[in-house]
Amino acid sequence: MLSQSPTPTNLYAVPDALTGTPLTGTLSPSNLTLTVVPSPRLRLSIVPDVARPSLAMVFAAGAFLVAVPVFFEAPLVRYWPWVSLLLSLVWAGLSVALCRRRSTQVWGDLLVGFTWTWFCGSIFWGWLRWQPEWHLVIESLLLPIALVGLRRGWAKVGNWFYLGSLLGTAITDIYFYIVDLIPAWKQLMLAPPSAAGPIFDLALAKMYMPWGMAWTAILLTSLLFFGLWGLTRRSLPSMAFSGAVLSTILVDGLFWVAATFS
Repeated sequence: MLSQSPTPTNLYAVPDALTGTPLTGTLSPSNLTLTVVPSPRLRLSIVPDVARPSLAMVFAAGAFLVAVPVFFEAPLVRYWPWVSLLLSLVWAGLSVALCRRRSTQVWGDLLVGFTWTWFCGSIFWGWLRWQPEWHLVIESLLLPIALVGLRRGWAKVGNWFYLGSLLGTAITDIYFYIVDLIPAWKQLMLAPPSAAGPIFDLALAKMYMPWGMAWTAILLTSLLFFGLWGLTRRSLPSMAFSGAVLSTILVDGLFWVAATFS
């Protein structure tokens, strides 16, 4: 009885559809078994099904969310502080809802940090605005939560936004103490709006002195340094941080314009 020798196995190479690199394998005609060994250089690129916001969009949103309280929260807490405080629950609920959807998760994350700043700002400007020595203390009430969140990788965009806002507040408050603007702050909070003009004039006189001008330059340099540092990191959390820090310059500038033309 004659036995047929097995058909020799054939080697082959076909190009990979994604990269064009060859895939090697063996083909046995007896059972038509195909064994594919991918090239070591093969890399698969997974395209996300949901587009993430750009760095510029997160930066702009961070800057916007710092400027909003100047035009909305400040007058609200002056007359209806409890309404402003309760709005913190609305922002918190909205942030949770946005975080549950992949398409809006980054915005919900950012809104977490905005909720921290709104809540702390409502407490201070609603009931303690005439006591500036408590300003930084109240604004940093939720700092432990933000730091724990960063350590555990939770709400990084929002927590970095909160840190940027808090840093801008701290630098501005230090400037107020060094240039001796705290007395003017207290007088403005206690005086009627019609008496604001002379108080602003006194504050501007201190700011325009050589000592005040030097510290104004230091204030701007510090904010620019930290803001540009965040921009160089080129991540979504750092963009939120930079937006919050750099927009502090805009907010401080608006107060300067208001004082000049009052």
